[in-house]
Amino acid sequence: MKRRLKYSAIFLIILLYQLDPAESQILSDSTYLTIIRSGIDDIYSLRFNKAEEMYNEISRSYTGHPVAYLLHGLIMYWKNYPLLPASPEMIVFEEDMRKCFELCDKEPYSKQYEAEALLAGVSARGLLLVFYADNHMSRDVIPLASSTYRHIMKSFEFNSVYADLYYFTGIYNYYRDAYPKFHPVYKPVAVLFPPGNLETGLNELNICAQKSILLRAEASSILSWIYTNYENNYQTALKYTGSLTDLYPENLFFKALHIKNLLLLERYDEAEKQLELSKEESEHAYYCTQVNVFDGIVQEKKYKNINRAAGLYDKALNDLSAFGNYGNEFSAYCCFGLSRICDARGDKAGKRLYHRRAMNLASFKKISFD
Repeated sequence: MKRRLKYSAIFLIILLYQLDPAESQILSDSTYLTIIRSGIDDIYSLRFNKAEEMYNEISRSYTGHPVAYLLHGLIMYWKNYPLLPASPEMIVFEEDMRKCFELCDKEPYSKQYEAEALLAGVSARGLLLVFYADNHMSRDVIPLASSTYRHIMKSFEFNSVYADLYYFTGIYNYYRDAYPKFHPVYKPVAVLFPPGNLETGLNELNICAQKSILLRAEASSILSWIYTNYENNYQTALKYTGSLTDLYPENLFFKALHIKNLLLLERYDEAEKQLELSKEESEHAYYCTQVNVFDGIVQEKKYKNINRAAGLYDKALNDLSAFGNYGNEFSAYCCFGLSRICDARGDKAGKRLYHRRAMNLASFKKISFD
């Protein structure tokens, strides 16, 4: 899942705080709001045919509106997830995101409706940055990140007005302090930015998860990510993934987060039940590969069937190569598992080889399922 879930619904706030004054009547249009909310559920539930119907309705009613570009790009992103640089849809997605925030930056619109333009623009910038970062496109990340920074800082001026903006300020407060601790090489750069606060960041994200109507799922998703990977508090992470899977049982990526936390807590029976359902429900190639990794962990840890586990890890490693950098996290889990299996077989050289490979692939090296 990684960072790709962090920003997928930020755009939705904009649909309630319309950007163009001529379109402000949408706030009193209960029929239209019902369509939007239904479409939101369709996006999170990966029902793209219905989501595209919502987009068509919006684009007909609000031709050329930033929301139309943002919504179209988001559907493209999730319909083709994981979106890779070589994907044919990548060009359209990138153009949609850039068109959205370019429109939001234009005056007098950006001045007269500052909060709304901020929400729209930072949403598009955020999702595009996630795409660049997940694909290790550093040359594209740096210039966009530098221009996005001032928009993020501007969010602090509006979070008392819109609880949804605690999402942005919470991310800044937490990651500003947490990231340099996990990646010391960035400490000299971090001191150039205003200090954050870990506790404040978590509290702000939790406020968003509790009080925000539109960013509740996004806040829960990133809180689960933080508690899993940075805090190593899997029980708290499970609370957030549990709420996500209850709300959106068809969302494969929320389900993967939940199964991962169950396995980290060694709740193998519950994880296995979820895996059995997944095998029947999904043909999504990337998710099916994740299922093979999780199944390998169950076979290794619950059943002590290391031969079956090794076969699943080997197959997953081969299949994950098709997903570029998106495959690194789960490839690391496979290598950690194969290292343990080599150790059980008395193959010390294999143990060292796979462990070294896992450490090179893993962003969070404590997440090994040992």
